Amino acid sequence: MTKTIKEKQDTLFVGSLEKGLRIMAAFNSHRTELGLTELADIVGLDKSAAQRFTNTLHKTGYLMKDPESRRFRPSLKFLELAAAYMWSDPFVQLAMPKLIDLSHDLGERINAARPAGTDIIYVIRIPTQLTSFSAMLIGNKVQALSSSSGRIMLAHMSEEERRIALETWPIDQITPRTITDRTLLAREVEEAAQQGYGITVSQNIINEIGIAAPVFDRTRKVAGTVQCSVSSLKWSLDRVHAEIAPRLMEVANSINLPR
Repeated sequence: MTKTIKEKQDTLFVGSLEKGLRIMAAFNSHRTELGLTELADIVGLDKSAAQRFTNTLHKTGYLMKDPESRRFRPSLKFLELAAAYMWSDPFVQLAMPKLIDLSHDLGERINAARPAGTDIIYVIRIPTQLTSFSAMLIGNKVQALSSSSGRIMLAHMSEEERRIALETWPIDQITPRTITDRTLLAREVEEAAQQGYGITVSQNIINEIGIAAPVFDRTRKVAGTVQCSVSSLKWSLDRVHAEIAPRLMEVANSINLPR
């Protein structure tokens, strides 16, 4: 007799809360204001359910609602949540002063990133005068396979984890030079493993060179990266390898994270 094995139900999981969080997560850099119908479609809810959740989030102060267009956008409470994260992350607290000094020394844009599934997410951004607005914002996500931070993270995965990531993680053609050939990506990741840092050219922004060094936790897993972005019109690759990469690795190695 064949037994049907049912997946054990998580009795602690609150489905209604998860749906409300999906409403909050619907907003991003491309969707800054959303109407009720748009929100329902994005999160996969019927309109009446979306209305209840948006009304609750509006009444509790997490969503602002335009009285004329009746469209929603995030309130300052989203920023309070971001601040709570920044205060709670030891990586941010330990890395920030070191990255400020590095930015002053190099005169270039310095970032710190954390792994976030198939993406990396920036948790520190130290801009220069020429930095675009989007490159100043913490919380921005970039596909790991197209970023210097993501590639050095993959370089320190197990062989099986790396193989799965290279085969299945998404990679979009952001610029004409974005590498989407997974065989070539595997070579780039292997090169990062040999060098000890990741490097990309024009993968997300034309004429931008990205360099990233890994920050390890006490279990020797990559918990984040120290990253620098420079213009290829100003810096040659040889100079980047010789002058920037060693400094990034030095700073990354000096950040001692707890387990």
